[in-house]
Amino acid sequence: MARDRRPITPKLVGFIRERFALDWRGIHGASHWARVRHVGLVLAEKTGADAKVVELFAVTHDLCREHDGLDRAHGHRAAVLVEEIFELRLGIARAQADLLTYACRYHSDGLTDADITVQTCWDADRLDLGRVGIRPHPRYLCTPAARDTKLIAWAWQRSRR
Repeated sequence: MARDRRPITPKLVGFIRERFALDWRGIHGASHWARVRHVGLVLAEKTGADAKVVELFAVTHDLCREHDGLDRAHGHRAAVLVEEIFELRLGIARAQADLLTYACRYHSDGLTDADITVQTCWDADRLDLGRVGIRPHPRYLCTPAARDTKLIAWAWQRSRR
């Protein structure tokens, strides 16, 4: 039997639905993750980032939030969860898990310097800030692809819907 190469499997979605404590349709829920995934994949084509890591980041980076407000430890909790489940549920190599863990751990710390895959993850998340009324500023984005004014405008429109 061939192994499913899609990183977001029905089994993983089931686990996420059970684990996520907030409103599935809220500002840190499934629609945010879908937009982060889409923007991340667009960016990955331009940056050369590992698309599998980018996709998994989309569904794990806010998974361990305890509330929608300022939750400074949620990235750390997500990184710990990734470490716990990567072998059994994520279907990725150790090096990919390391990138995903780092991306989750520091995604809300305002950093911009990291591996290109991590930068792509962070940019994808930051480009969805329109959902909370914040227009992304190029100064806080990591990659030249994300700082493109047309891409920022496109992401802004998507995030405001």
